Amino acid sequence: MLILTDPSEMQRSAMGLRRNGLKLALVPTMGCLHEGHLSLVREAARRADRVIVSLFVNPAQFGPGEDFARYPRPFEHDAALCRGAGVHILFAPAPEDMYAPDASVFVDEGRISRGLCGSSRPGHFKGVLTVVTKLFNLCRPDLAVFGRKDAQQARLIRQMARDLNFPVEIVVAPTVREGDGLAMSSRNRYLSGPDRKKATCLHSALQAARAAFEAGERGGAALKAIIGRRIAETPGAAVEYVEIVDAESFEPAAVVRRPALAALAVRLGATRLIDNIELTPEPQAEGAPPPPEDRAGTL
Repeated sequence: MLILTDPSEMQRSAMGLRRNGLKLALVPTMGCLHEGHLSLVREAARRADRVIVSLFVNPAQFGPGEDFARYPRPFEHDAALCRGAGVHILFAPAPEDMYAPDASVFVDEGRISRGLCGSSRPGHFKGVLTVVTKLFNLCRPDLAVFGRKDAQQARLIRQMARDLNFPVEIVVAPTVREGDGLAMSSRNRYLSGPDRKKATCLHSALQAARAAFEAGERGGAALKAIIGRRIAETPGAAVEYVEIVDAESFEPAAVVRRPALAALAVRLGATRLIDNIELTPEPQAEGAPPPPEDRAGTL
């Protein structure tokens, strides 16, 4: 495995591989790797000749008071995992090499990013889209693999690739979960013993909404209320948001008539966790009655 830290050297290496006719896949990460990341690497390897993993804790996507300084950076551990997974290039630049002191050009989006994490973390997605643009330009991938846990991020990157004509296929791989349902995340290591047990409330709340959906509930407010009640049963769990949104527009869905997401962000102590599940209605048979109207419901 080749470890590169210089952006120009990364770009030269990628261009050389492409000139040799090799198909490149990129897996962008902030490091502190776990099985969820490795599942993305395996998907990338299945689709391409060479896999590049970027390891970069991007300061542009952290807001004031967020965990940029304490975000875990176990480089040797991450490099060993990448080497064992068959990664060909590990790209690990320093912030000062990725952003010039007088950098003034950024990439932003004004519709899909308005709600959910875009609302609760102002500027976050501007930082994400900017660094992904830079990684696309430096690593020159034919495809890039992202995780479905960060569903809004993946949707925004797909939109950016389309709107800015990046010749990059965006692949979104399934969320990988612990045995008790908690979505794998580098931030899970922040959780204390009691909070780690409480963190399962996110998945159980989403599963309760899925059960109601499969039983015929289509009202967005009613589904949100189910999730909110389940979270409220967990002492110390503070809801940042709970939403039912259209899977494409990410606008709130009053009634789920098209594929949607149930998404939430919850804080346990100082740790912020996100999760989501897909809600996909069965195609409506011709002549069938319309779905029920939304019912009143609050969290």
